[in-house]
Amino acid sequence: MDKISGQVAVVTGAARGIGAAVSKRLAAMGATVVLTARDESRLQKVAAGIEASGGRAEYAAFNLLDEAAIARFADGIRQRHGRCDLLVNNAGVGHMGKPLWEMVPADWDAVMGANLRGVYLMIRAFAPIMIEAKRGHIVNISSLAGHNPLKNGAAYSASKWGLNGLTYSVAEEMRDYGVRVSVVAPGSVNTDFGGGGSGRDPSRKIQPDDVANVVAMLVTQAPQSFVSEVLMRPTLKP
Repeated sequence: MDKISGQVAVVTGAARGIGAAVSKRLAAMGATVVLTARDESRLQKVAAGIEASGGRAEYAAFNLLDEAAIARFADGIRQRHGRCDLLVNNAGVGHMGKPLWEMVPADWDAVMGANLRGVYLMIRAFAPIMIEAKRGHIVNISSLAGHNPLKNGAAYSASKWGLNGLTYSVAEEMRDYGVRVSVVAPGSVNTDFGGGGSGRDPSRKIQPDDVANVVAMLVTQAPQSFVSEVLMRPTLKP
């Protein structure tokens, strides 16, 4: 699959889990992948692994709530590459495990900040580059919690319902410019997100590479159409 050879892909939350898997997959398909997250040492490790496999990777560590840092990052991409073809908004936080009334406001703000405001800031920074080029694809990683109630995860669920609505709306705003916007909503994924193991069989969960496969499918669609949303479920319930 060389349809994205020579393209530039930005992936948030790329230090582990789904973000790392997506980054590796896009690099294997020929894209130059720019990894972002807060954990610089993990980013460096993922980038080194990509380069050891013959891919091209860069990384930048910053907080997705830092508007100025995101603006500087986007300016750097424009100056170095002159393009951004793919943006995968994967970073997110959970703060699950207790009813909403026990959640402190700081945790609520952290969930909404990472899962919604960070996505908004990244789109705000990179959409102009795509619009100028009249091409590009934004993929937001959501969750089935954005389609269903989630006991003891109300804030997380609300943020993902919001992300889905944001995605559908931005897709309408950008389609006239040749830019596609999609959302992937997986169920239980075998990562350490939200504190990791819950006593469920990890082999039955969706694997990060499964999500990476879907992203690869989305960004290689023929230009006259796009898949707006993918819902993913484990074949066997964990």
